Formats: sequence, C-alpha cells, structure tokens
Amino acid sequence: MTAADVERRERIRDELSVRPGNAANLAGRDTTWTGDGYYDDLSPDELDATAKKVLADGVEQLADAQELLWASDSRALLVVFQAIDAAGKDSTIKHVMSGVNPQGVHVVSFKKPSSEELDHTFLWRIAKAVPPRGCIGIFNRSQYEEVVALRVHPDWLDPRLPGPRDPRPVGTGWFCSAWFLLEDSPRD
Repeated sequence: MTAADVERRERIRDELSVRPGNAANLAGRDTTWTGDGYYDDLSPDELDATAKKVLADGVEQLADAQELLWASDSRALLVVFQAIDAAGKDSTIKHVMSGVNPQGVHVVSFKKPSSEELDHTFLWRIAKAVPPRGCIGIFNRSQYEEVVALRVHPDWLDPRLPGPRDPRPVGTGWFCSAWFLLEDSPRD
C-alpha cells in the first residue's frame, strides 16, 4: 500500500466516521459522495472495474486480518449494520465478508423475541450473540432497534423482567465494535 493510498483511506475514514460525543449530522452528509473526488474522472466502466478491484483488495486484507484475529484468540470484532429495510445490509455483509472463513463469522439478525428470549432479562439475547474471542460477529441491525421495537410492542417484553432502564452490561472489554449506518436518500 502506497503513502497515497494510506492518505486517501484516512480522508475517507475521517469523512465517514462519527467521533464519540459528536453528532452524526445525517442531514448534512452527501449520500452520493464517492471518495473526495478520487473517482470523478473515471468512465462508468472504469469506475466499475476500480470498485471491484478495491473490494477484492479489501476482502483479501480482511481475510488476513481475520486469520490474525483467530490466531491471537485475545479479542473479537463486533460489526453492527443499521439501516431501514432494503437499504443494502444483507448485500453489504455478503460482499464485504465474501473472502473470510465462514467458521469465524457469525451473523445475527434480531427479530421478534422468542419465548426463550422472553424468559430472560432485557438485552440478554444481545449479550448472548456477542462474538467469542478470535471471531467476527455481525449484528444485522442493533440493540437500539430492539429498544425501539420493544417500546412500540411492549407486549413482547414480560413486564416482570427488568426493562430498558436497567439492562445488564453487554461487553466484557475483550471485543471492539464498528458501527455502520447505511442510509438511502430519496434520490438514490
């Protein structure tokens, strides 16, 4: 990777990241932004070929990183994708994770709580789905959506159990997380 590649990645990361304590400013973000003008002069065919190459390179790097993660057995990675239905969460997971060892990746989608899940405290199923050391866990949506769903459908939650005001801690300090919000604008 060249110094220019590193610099470009840092610019993209800075543009797409939201630092803790800062507002996401979703209304002020351009959903058609393609990377600081880097791809503006490419023809549609060149853009397609470049995108495929960037994805393939990223998948290869991710596969190497997953192997190191597994071998170290000291940390885990939790990736959370949040978006409305049909915004591309499943496709993104499929494409980005296509080159990794499926034995080290666990994708969890949170639907209506099962009877087993309702027998436990609030957010128990979230804590249960946190990936073990050496693995990558992917939450297709997040516990925040769960909080909203349970407020809309309080009948899903047993009133005798602790609620959103007193959830148990989800993490134990041995995993790190990356959150991605996939947003579509009306013009997309």
